[in-house]
Amino acid sequence: MRVKGLSGDYRGVIFDMDGLLVNSENLYWQANIQAAAEENLGLPEDTYLKLNGASIAYSEQFYRRYFKSKKEQDYFVRRTDELIWQWTDEGKLKLMPGVQAALDKFQAAGLRMGIASSNYKKVIDHNLWVTGIRQYFDFCLSDIDLAADHVQPKPAPDIYELAAQRLALPKEQLLVFEDSSNGIEAAWRAELTAIMIPNLKAPIAADHERASLILDNFNEFLKLTQ
Repeated sequence: MRVKGLSGDYRGVIFDMDGLLVNSENLYWQANIQAAAEENLGLPEDTYLKLNGASIAYSEQFYRRYFKSKKEQDYFVRRTDELIWQWTDEGKLKLMPGVQAALDKFQAAGLRMGIASSNYKKVIDHNLWVTGIRQYFDFCLSDIDLAADHVQPKPAPDIYELAAQRLALPKEQLLVFEDSSNGIEAAWRAELTAIMIPNLKAPIAADHERASLILDNFNEFLKLTQ
């Protein structure tokens, strides 16, 4: 597959999941707000946007700053996960604009596809089956793979290095799609061509240097394909 503005002939695609393929980042934000309200944290709603695409180290720092005890933190995380699962079953989880058309096009073109996410495997599987897109992917990397292979989370390049190995294609034939700055940095450090489709957070200066393209959605990308 050729893409206008890029030099490669691409045979494989690696996707992040949350906020890129599905609208789960927005659901997580709303679930954070509700879970925090139940604990009377009283923080401005945009505070929880800081957790979007955050590293594990930053998330732990966030919890230490805003929660009085490990018990409060555990409740917040557990309640957030419960709400996400419930809302997914209620049909609130949706594919992001252009995702279905892009997956169909990539499959028709014979591209191999995989997911590189640090989310829980059970959540990834749940999301993909609910939205009806599981059959498109050769593999889905998850928290289990990170633990088993001692893989460091994004922005470390490890998960994209592992995904590239699974696809068994030269790096110059691979495309990465990401919505977060940490994800773009991880792909860049893995020496992969990355396309950013931002979600809740606008691109930072480094994203413009590291991403080959920054687009609003997959529909925009499809207009560039040949």
